[in-house]
Amino acid sequence: SIKEQARRRLREFDVGAKFSGLPLPKASVLLPLVVRAGRLQLLLTLRSLQLRRSPGEVCFPGGKSEAIDKDEIDTALREAKEEVGLPPEKVEVICRLVPGLDKMNHLVTPVVGFIEDTFQATPNPDEVSDVFVVPLEYFLKPLNYKALPYKSSSGSLSWMHCFMYYDRERERSYKIWGLTAHFAVFLALVIFRKRPTFEVNYDLDNLIASSENNFMNLYASLHERKKSNL
Repeated sequence: SIKEQARRRLREFDVGAKFSGLPLPKASVLLPLVVRAGRLQLLLTLRSLQLRRSPGEVCFPGGKSEAIDKDEIDTALREAKEEVGLPPEKVEVICRLVPGLDKMNHLVTPVVGFIEDTFQATPNPDEVSDVFVVPLEYFLKPLNYKALPYKSSSGSLSWMHCFMYYDRERERSYKIWGLTAHFAVFLALVIFRKRPTFEVNYDLDNLIASSENNFMNLYASLHERKKSNL
């Protein structure tokens, strides 16, 4: 089945607690997968306009680690419950993928889990203004894509994925970019093992090693910059 195949591939990429010891503030996001009409879909949220950070932007349920959280999985599940009313026991957690760094230099761990197609989100209006799903394959074969130039936290110039997704049911477009798009693309590469229609910064024949190397290079350049600022 689609689910079984996805589970198997994701487990090969499980990093567990490999990066948990890095001396950075921690955050986690949940990448909730759902099978609808025989296709894998990814659940995303639209941040409330009254939030201080990134108002009105598309992201995954998630947030900063708190003292009560045992690990990154706990953080992601707690945040998903607070933001969209997803009970932790209704998530089949599969793995943790290679982390990323956000604008605030938090170590952000993506936690992947399956949720039931019957799940009805109840967004917390203080944090989330909308919840929607996108076919996972869209992040390999988008109808509307561009690469945006940006300066990474280490100061180097790089490119960032930016997808425009039009939801026919809702008759509205969503802009998915930055770290959220980065995680969605990686998830699609892991599960489908297909070449995307745009450039990616990975060796696709050696995805595990190249994704870990990319992250460690990013972390090393951040470390260097911190040292030079002292």
